[in-house]
Amino acid sequence: MEIVANIVGNIGVVCFLAAYYLLQKGKLLHTGLTYLLLNLAGAILLMISLLIVWNLSAFILEAAWAMISIYGIINYYKSRKTTDGR
Repeated sequence: MEIVANIVGNIGVVCFLAAYYLLQKGKLLHTGLTYLLLNLAGAILLMISLLIVWNLSAFILEAAWAMISIYGIINYYKSRKTTDGR
């Protein structure tokens, strides 16, 4: 089961690194949906791996990261709603 946790966690790390790399390359905006979803996916995948191989500090960090990403996604949709005139 630990190998599954490592695979899932590593996929989460790839999501984080891809998001940050694409942000630095100017391919994504920090307020863009793709960037926010990559960060959320990374956090969720790492939390799943941490449920198998427990580390409280890392879990708290990933939970906070997920909540911040969700906050950004909500703001993304709110801003689209106001700019669309709905």
